[in-house]
Order: sequence, then structure tokens, then C-alpha cells
Amino acid sequence: MKASRFLRPAPLTLLLVTLLFAAGLYAWRQKPLLELGVGYGARVACGCRYIGKRSLADCHKDFEPGMALIQLSEDAANKSIRASVPLIASRTVRFDPILGCQAEPLRR
Repeated sequence: MKASRFLRPAPLTLLLVTLLFAAGLYAWRQKPLLELGVGYGARVACGCRYIGKRSLADCHKDFEPGMALIQLSEDAANKSIRASVPLIASRTVRFDPILGCQAEPLRR
């Protein structure tokens, strides 16, 4: 009995599934490093924005090499900066006039 063409997975489909699995595994293994990076990025951007009075776009210049994936967003009403790597890690830092830039507690 011959198997139907639709029941046999195409080699391209298997390759795609394998690549997606490998990318997910790589992202999962890099998560601790990315969490550290977004925390650092948020703290640097907060100081740059609220202490240095520079624009948020200009704060990317202060990042170390390899931090290009980190995206920054600002909540001007709460004086906070959020750094994130989409779908993997994010961290928010709030500016206090007395204490400076303070990270918000982690939510697990």
C-alpha cells in the first residue's frame, strides 16, 4: 500500500520544524543572559534619560556591543523606562528624585 502524498512530511517542513525548535532552545538557554542585559539596559537608559536629560534615542549610544536586540520604551507620566527583548525578557526601572533609578521588583 502506497502512502498518500499528504501523509508524508516534506523535507522542507521537517527542516523548518527543526530550525524553529533549535531557535526556541537557543532563546531559552540565553534567557538568563538576556534578563541581565535588559536590567542593565533599563538602568543605563534611565540614568541617561532622567539624570543626563538626553533623548531616549540617544541613550542607545551608551549600550555595550551586543545589546542591539534590546528595545527601550518610556512612560513619561511615571518616569520609568522599560527595556525588553520581545517575548523573552523585560525589566522596568523607575526614576525617583531622591533614590535615582530603581528597578521594579521582578514578577515571576
